[in-house]
Amino acid sequence: MIYETVETSLINELTPSGYLTIDLAALRRNYAQISNRVAPARAAGVVKANAYGLGARQVAAALLAEGCRDFFVAEFVEAVQLRPHLPPEARLFVLNGLQPGNEALCASINAIPVANSLLQLRRWRETATTLGRRLKVVIQFDTGMSRLGIAPEERGAVRAILEDAPLDVLFIMSHLACADEAAHPQNVQQLAEMQRAIADTQRTELSFANSGGVFLGSDYHGGLVRPGIALYGGAPTFGVPNPMEAVVRLEVAVVQTRRVPASTAIGYGASFLATGEMRLATIAAGYADGLPRTLSNRGAVYFEGTRLPIVGRVSMDSIIIDISALPEGALDLGSLVEVIGPNQSLDEVAHAAGTISYEILTSLGGRYRRRYV
Repeated sequence: MIYETVETSLINELTPSGYLTIDLAALRRNYAQISNRVAPARAAGVVKANAYGLGARQVAAALLAEGCRDFFVAEFVEAVQLRPHLPPEARLFVLNGLQPGNEALCASINAIPVANSLLQLRRWRETATTLGRRLKVVIQFDTGMSRLGIAPEERGAVRAILEDAPLDVLFIMSHLACADEAAHPQNVQQLAEMQRAIADTQRTELSFANSGGVFLGSDYHGGLVRPGIALYGGAPTFGVPNPMEAVVRLEVAVVQTRRVPASTAIGYGASFLATGEMRLATIAAGYADGLPRTLSNRGAVYFEGTRLPIVGRVSMDSIIIDISALPEGALDLGSLVEVIGPNQSLDEVAHAAGTISYEILTSLGGRYRRRYV
């Protein structure tokens, strides 16, 4: 109990080893841009995984202020956590649907499951019948991703389940597998399959487009689009300039600086040998903080516009950088270097790590001080 009191009273007074700044004004502008692009369709906010690691409550509040009234989470526990922070008129959708036993609570908090299978749909119909009231639902069809959704051959069974059921189907939906590659042929194939699902189920309200799908054109928009990474500043489409504003900035503090002679082994496994006399700094973040080990000897950070390469392997809690390009004494204990920011975008960090912006963003750890601006 004493330790808990100390933590509560002092945590905000500590000097952190890193700052993660979240620009909620930029987030709102990204949402507004998407809303304008897809009108008259509506734009939802995908806030699953704690709003891609940026704070679901804070992000949802910003989106609400910009006019968003539709929110998607992945798991029902996320809906339970977020529902008290949304107004009654906001719609809260659960992408993975419900595990058995969660149906009654879902109805009680006015969350809306996405039924991904006939079994989920049947259980939701049974819940509505037991409660004696109509319940809202979204039905997902698999159109070619083979991840979630009802298969084409099961569409007839959907019609049978819905017959005289106390259910209001708000949308039928599917998910695009290759929307971030605008020219990929699967986009057109999935659109054609989605149109067949509309015909088979005689349901016209559609939710289809994710972030990339927003930029594929109005044929993909339906009534409700579901942007995620684009809201948070990630590029929605490969190979073209990113139309979204940056939302996150990550700065990490220096722990130590040193000078080493040529041929000095640097980091775990001695994977890097100093090519000459070098000046190094160790910064206070590593793979436990969402900076992948694959950045070893590949990635970089920046200080006042100067690129500082990562040398040696990324450790759990620290990274070594080459600061030889900086003037002597430019960095010292507590100096902040830029990991994500004006000189290096989220997508560029992801590319250097051999991964995608989603993974970087959702992995940024809890040891950073989060600042909302």
